[in-house]
Amino acid sequence: MAYQVTARKWRPQKFEDVVGQEHITATLKNAIKTGRIAHAYLFTGPRGVGKTTTARILAKVLNCENPIDFEPCNECEMCKLINDNQSMDIVEIDAASNRGIDEIRTLRESVKYAPTRGKYKTYIIDEVHMLTKESFNAFLKTLEEPPAHTIFIFATTDIHKVPLTIISRCQRFDFRRIQLDVIKKTLKKIADEENIEIDDKTLTLISKKADGALRDAQSLFDQVISFCGNKIDSETVSKMLNLIDDELFFQISDAILNKDFPVVFDTTDKIYQNGWDFIDFTDGLTEHFRNILSVVLTQRTDLIETAEIYRTKYSDYKQSFSKGDLLRILNYLTKLQQDLRYSNNQKLKIEIALTNLIGLEKSSTISEIISGLESGNLQFNDDIKPQLSRDNPQINYQAKTEQVEKKTEFKTNNSKKSEIISDSYQSLTSASTNHELNFEMVTKKWEDFVAEVCTEKSFLLTPLFKDSKPLTFDGTNLYIVTPDEITNSSLSLHKEYLDKKSKEFFGKKINIKFETTALQKSIKVNNEGVKISMNDKDSDPYVKFIKNDLGGIEISI
Repeated sequence: MAYQVTARKWRPQKFEDVVGQEHITATLKNAIKTGRIAHAYLFTGPRGVGKTTTARILAKVLNCENPIDFEPCNECEMCKLINDNQSMDIVEIDAASNRGIDEIRTLRESVKYAPTRGKYKTYIIDEVHMLTKESFNAFLKTLEEPPAHTIFIFATTDIHKVPLTIISRCQRFDFRRIQLDVIKKTLKKIADEENIEIDDKTLTLISKKADGALRDAQSLFDQVISFCGNKIDSETVSKMLNLIDDELFFQISDAILNKDFPVVFDTTDKIYQNGWDFIDFTDGLTEHFRNILSVVLTQRTDLIETAEIYRTKYSDYKQSFSKGDLLRILNYLTKLQQDLRYSNNQKLKIEIALTNLIGLEKSSTISEIISGLESGNLQFNDDIKPQLSRDNPQINYQAKTEQVEKKTEFKTNNSKKSEIISDSYQSLTSASTNHELNFEMVTKKWEDFVAEVCTEKSFLLTPLFKDSKPLTFDGTNLYIVTPDEITNSSLSLHKEYLDKKSKEFFGKKINIKFETTALQKSIKVNNEGVKISMNDKDSDPYVKFIKNDLGGIEISI
């Protein structure tokens, strides 16, 4: 017997042999069981997933003389005729070469005749989207109301080119891309039957190259057998199919963790010497880090399409990469994929990109930093390590004062203010070491405290706070003398800030309270001889600040 390729030799002859399309085969078997046979079916999906094969099995089981469990027996005379393509009741038409209106007219005439031997006369039209618009229109009436003994089965890889008027007259079945594990299992079964040695890594390479099409995988399988014989190894297959070895991607991810920059140039040189495409390498690297992200997020490896030997390696990355770092890497690689298409020197572009990836520093979220600070486990580099200690208040204050100094220097370059803040730091340190705060200490450092408050809240508190004086201190409550009720009420709006600031400055929580002194009310007579009180205006601290400090002039209207 003449040699047959694997795709034809191992073509399924029953519904149960069709892999990856169980949702369709189960529906068709139930339809046959209940007698709900439609007059037109439309099978759509990618190439090589079983559309034409399923159509032939359906036509065969409808005409089988002894069906077993609603499957063709493949033993009766009708089944044998159909398997040998000798049955006149099964008509297969290639729409690409019979797309004209004349061919459709001929088909319409033949539909009238009853089947010669079987129960149904079945027309299988492959690549039906290739028919012309006129052919579809001429076919509409026949497709909607065909004779009872006629069944149409259409197959197409491009459903969008089929008119809606045709789709609405058919039962539509969408074939899906076959999963990688299913293809591997099918190829392994064929290899065992053919006495061919092949490992899981090689099956993965072939299945990934097929991209969900079982027929493509079987064609590649034949090609590999022709090259390697009955013993197939993954390295030879990679060279023959010009596939990039997955080990190369693991070298890159390890280099990012170890900051191993020389790996970049070794990798690009290997890609160049093997003649691999740099765009294919970038696509594979993107998929590689997608797999790592999947493992990090789900803590599982069953969602990865890879060989079993690599699942353990991916599992080792669970604690090595953070989610934020992986997202940064994937965003960078996505942009690199677009840039490569317009680059004149792809090798140089890849080297620069990989160097940048290896040079990326690890990132941490704000919540991780706060958690590390609270637990005391946060690690810093030596050049940026802050002087923080939960058990040493002296070091705590030193860290705080350094932050205040940086903030102050950023806001102003005034040397006088810097000196004031410097004196404040000394008082802060002394207060931290001596928790017994008394009125004498508060009075001594009050001007420095006022200066720091006015530096941070210059316009808001300067006119209100600069004339205030400490009156008395009982260890908890600090009574402040203000010029008038207006100043008192205005300062009360900032009490929360002042309490917080006093705690930072004096090292102890102080409750600030405001008291006022009596001022003589000044009276002025206007041009019409009416006496008006100027107390509110003349004693307003904002008015006084504008007049005295900013040089403001009162204008009478």
